[in-house]
Amino acid sequence: MTRILVLTNLYPPHAFGGYEWSCFDVMTRLEARGHDITVVTTSTHLPDLADGHDEAGRVHRILEWYWDDHVLVSPRPWSRLALERRNQRRLRNLLARARPEVVSVWNMGAMSQGLLRTVADQGLPMVFAVCDEWPVYGRHLDAWSRMFAARPRLARLTELLARVPCGPGDLGPCGPWCFVSEHTRRACRVGSPFTFPLSTVVHSGIEPTHFPLFDESAEPNPFEWRLLYVGRLDVRKGVLTAVDALAHLPPQTTLRCVGRGDAECSIWQRAGDLGVADRVTIEAVDRSAVAAAYRAADVFLFTSEWDEPFGLTPIEAMACGAPVVGTGTGGSDGFLVDGLDCLRYLPGDARGLAHAVCRLADDPTLRSRVRSGGRRVAAELTTDRLADVFEAWHVGAASGFADGPPADRPLLSRPVA
Repeated sequence: MTRILVLTNLYPPHAFGGYEWSCFDVMTRLEARGHDITVVTTSTHLPDLADGHDEAGRVHRILEWYWDDHVLVSPRPWSRLALERRNQRRLRNLLARARPEVVSVWNMGAMSQGLLRTVADQGLPMVFAVCDEWPVYGRHLDAWSRMFAARPRLARLTELLARVPCGPGDLGPCGPWCFVSEHTRRACRVGSPFTFPLSTVVHSGIEPTHFPLFDESAEPNPFEWRLLYVGRLDVRKGVLTAVDALAHLPPQTTLRCVGRGDAECSIWQRAGDLGVADRVTIEAVDRSAVAAAYRAADVFLFTSEWDEPFGLTPIEAMACGAPVVGTGTGGSDGFLVDGLDCLRYLPGDARGLAHAVCRLADDPTLRSRVRSGGRRVAAELTTDRLADVFEAWHVGAASGFADGPPADRPLLSRPVA
């Protein structure tokens, strides 16, 4: 049994995307295997969502951060100092009570980077689960340490007087860095101030109890032009391109958007401008209902137009039997292979997206091949395997890697074109 303290900005059920749910799934698995899990996260609560029923004494929603309802905040300097002091006090008190053997660091976007310095100064090993590029952008979103990024003398003086870290320092040697994709590792090596002497690629995974593999022997649903988007409603995610594509598809085509985010008004405006608002629906559903949405769809759209660190939603769709049409940006390029487990199109190309949908509609053999290829990928990329890998890294870090670091985890089922 290993005592693990998890540090992250959001933790389910108060979550927006796959990063938070991956953390939840892994930690739930590790707790079930006998490890002692303590979570410290922010006090952010999403509307109409209650805390988890089993959180008492385990999940501590006590930290503050530089984010408020999708808006980055930059309080006055004295307010930032007060926030940092509160966060430091709360973290130190929890470290003293939980006595972790290893600290599991997940998403630190818009968080106090100095919290990591405090963990490092106490000599606690860390395991960094990096599912996006927060090592690059995190220092810019931390309104406190940002003030000192180019002022090292002022930082040293402030730390002496205020007794609060003014930055994280070089976290690289503090433990292994587990990147969700090779793309994310390369981006962090180029853009981050940290070194990464020990790193690996740990592909993310989906929860098989929520997304069981579809039965290939069952007769597939007839194609009825039902398109599905699942995920954060964010312009960078390409959801407006999905709306644009409706103008190039038959009038019976519908687009169902499942998720939360700040692009909802933009979606409705674009749909209204194109005259397709009656073909679009937007809803937020409980996680337990997402699999049914995938199973009811004829095509799942993975429309991301930024360098996606990985991409869990297409894997969820693959498990449920929804053929994927996607861009393959960033880390998703590692498992989305055109013609074998998906059809790809260029980011932002609404006509290309529509053409890919029409290809699937017109060719049942292609649909079957894409569904089968996706099923093989989804069968490998599960939370069980992800938890196995993270368990090895956390237990190893707690022991100082007495037996050496775990082996890398290659993606064995990646189709080859």
